[in-house]
Amino acid sequence: MNQITFDTRAAAQFIQPSEWSAIEPQVSAAAKLLERRKGPGNEFLGWLDLPVKYDRAEYRRVLAAAKRIQKQAEVLVVIGIGGSYLGAKAALDFCGHHFYNNLTSKGRRQWLGKNLPEIYFAGTNLSSAYLTHLIELIGDRSFAINVISKSGTTTEPAIAFRLFKKILESKYGVEEARKRIYATTDSHKGALKTLADQEGYETFVVPDDVGGRFSVLTPVGLLPVAAAGIDTNELLRGAADARARYKSAPFESNDVLQYVAARNILLRKGKEIELMVNYEPRLHYVAEWWKQLFGESEGKDGKGIFPASVDFTSDLHSMGQYIQDGRRHLFETVLEITDPGAEIVLEKETSDLDGLNYLAGLTLDEVNKKAAEGTRQAHLDGGVPNLTLHLPAGTPYHLGELFYFFEKACAISGYLLGVNPFDQPGVEAYKKNMFRLLGKKS
Repeated sequence: MNQITFDTRAAAQFIQPSEWSAIEPQVSAAAKLLERRKGPGNEFLGWLDLPVKYDRAEYRRVLAAAKRIQKQAEVLVVIGIGGSYLGAKAALDFCGHHFYNNLTSKGRRQWLGKNLPEIYFAGTNLSSAYLTHLIELIGDRSFAINVISKSGTTTEPAIAFRLFKKILESKYGVEEARKRIYATTDSHKGALKTLADQEGYETFVVPDDVGGRFSVLTPVGLLPVAAAGIDTNELLRGAADARARYKSAPFESNDVLQYVAARNILLRKGKEIELMVNYEPRLHYVAEWWKQLFGESEGKDGKGIFPASVDFTSDLHSMGQYIQDGRRHLFETVLEITDPGAEIVLEKETSDLDGLNYLAGLTLDEVNKKAAEGTRQAHLDGGVPNLTLHLPAGTPYHLGELFYFFEKACAISGYLLGVNPFDQPGVEAYKKNMFRLLGKKS
């Protein structure tokens, strides 16, 4: 099977051969620090071998729970924030139908051969309008909840869980509601774990040694992804293959190490913003997941590359001018998918008022890829380095590869920057102010 590959050719004019040689010992040392588990935050390295060292018994329970959800619920509400939802949302969009929730149940069944619930996310914000509209959307339909929180006290998901738990109990009664609540939480402590034990919810574990933004391949991501009918075996297999490949390959042929080196060489030249670029809408939430991964991991002690993202070609009509001619403090990492998963052939029309007959016979994907090629050349001419990750297809296997690629690159890059990539001390500052303003007692 083809694998994802990393390409630096479009950045060659910005990186000299001597710079690769100079940074190689530093990157290799950071990688060894990670593999030997000797760096800061090493108590949170459970994700490193997770694709091959996960709890098989719990994984079987995850798959069984997903099947129960498919039978008992027309709608699954996934309640979580940050790493407790972004990975699952990225997987649903990347591997699923673009309009999954808009398909009829028959349409989803025809598409994947099984009954599948609509899946919506709550606890991702504090908007009363959002939650009100989601409640109205569910209406009288059957639903279940997957609440995801290590502590059970994070404000956004805790509020959402209160609301939906009350609705569930009012609709089904306390006993039946308990059978429709699935809690992914700490193994032995915390408010949600205590409640789940008291009420008898089925629970799944957020491993103690896996931080939230690295948790997509734990039950945090696997349960909602499996409930959507996506092949989680393939997701894990892709990550396992990536783990083996990036653990053993030398610097010259190790795509993870090459990516870490390239982005840090560019940072040292004043390229402080990394734009994650895609030409396929299915990659939008992959970029959102990536932004949290790198933003929380690298952005501390006055250091780090600022992670941002754009969706092309649409954002070429809004952000394109700045990227082309604005301040020269950014570089692009482009995600490209070789096989789009569908094809539309453009036809010739008798009247050529829109001037598009010259495209007759081409597929829309061919046009899209020429747009990408033309944009890359324009941005290079404008002084914007381009790095490229090639994905063969939008499959669970390749997404598993991609998740692991970025997780490992993020950890190594954090060590190269001299920060602990596994804590997030700055996140607590806004919470303290919010709690004070709301009158919460310490």
